[in-house]
Amino acid sequence: MVNTDNAAATYFESLARHRALFETMDNYQDEAAALLNQCHKTLQAGGKVIWFGNGGSAADAQHLAAEFVVRYKAERGPLASIALTTDTSILTAHSNDYHFDTVFERQVQALCKPQDLVIGLTTSGTSANINLALAAANEIGAYTVALTGREGGTVKDIAKLPIIIANDETARIQEAHMFIGHWLCEALDFLVAE
Repeated sequence: MVNTDNAAATYFESLARHRALFETMDNYQDEAAALLNQCHKTLQAGGKVIWFGNGGSAADAQHLAAEFVVRYKAERGPLASIALTTDTSILTAHSNDYHFDTVFERQVQALCKPQDLVIGLTTSGTSANINLALAAANEIGAYTVALTGREGGTVKDIAKLPIIIANDETARIQEAHMFIGHWLCEALDFLVAE
């Protein structure tokens, strides 16, 4: 039988850590504003927003690309966006024939243009496939953003705009990334309607 007292304690401990992190979200206003500005500029110029990540961050990338293309809250036209984590044939063929470290780099090389915005999500900041893809996007001339955590890892020196959530817990970092992503969608709803 499940001890509901222990489960409840765990729930409230997790909630307390979530609240503590969100008390620090004011610290990221400048970076979030820079992301919004670049995203709006990209879309206005006919570029697209490219997302990718691993595991939970892959799911977040897909979620945010869907919010752009379909809608967030406002009725508006589609915003050009794609998640590189959704094509299982590309992911498996490349990983089998080459290496998983270059799975996003190859897609960036194929799909990215200089007017695009490329966003890699990595809670550790040390994922080789994220770092190589952002470096490839830099070579193309696209604007690169890393949504990361902890101390920023090696990705902080690759992305033009690193947004580093100063926390060591993967779940909390991902929650902050999704908050920033959802805020970006909400802000774009207003901007594209103007």
